[in-house]
Amino acid sequence: MRQFDQWTLDAIRAEGASMSWFEEQRYEWIPQIVNVMDQIMQGHTIVVVTDHDRRWFSHYITESINKRTKERPMLPIVSLEALHPHLDLMRDAESIDMLNDMLELSYNGKYFFWYIGKGGDERRADIVKRSDGALMWMMDENYPNALSLRSYESDIDIKLLQLYRLFDRTLAGVLFGEIDVHA
Repeated sequence: MRQFDQWTLDAIRAEGASMSWFEEQRYEWIPQIVNVMDQIMQGHTIVVVTDHDRRWFSHYITESINKRTKERPMLPIVSLEALHPHLDLMRDAESIDMLNDMLELSYNGKYFFWYIGKGGDERRADIVKRSDGALMWMMDENYPNALSLRSYESDIDIKLLQLYRLFDRTLAGVLFGEIDVHA
């Protein structure tokens, strides 16, 4: 098995010049992905949360991760918006606590958030920021243990798809024992 840092760098370079933007940011990526892969291997459910502008991406992730053509074990993944369609009506800490209680009961504490979107005053980001072990692709905000992106870049959607592809390749490598994220 290869060292995860080198495997990640090789995977980025295999995508060609279009993903060279991510070579330095992989250092933000690696600790998050190690944590997430550990949680996935322990059977945790992925709860995808996005801001409004990235709702399409939530749908893309939940539809793509378990495609039959992947020929790998199916993973438990849900969209938080599908679980609780009234997310935008949550205005206070008490309602967020109630949502977290529902998730704790539903998944027996074995879940983590995957957030993609803007930070700042975004209520959906606030839900995720209150949890431990989340995978965060945060836009327009530098947040600890989050991958920083800029929503105003003209090619942000392409970058998100590239990151998902890297995530998916990493996931396949871990599931099939081709890479060890701890090496």
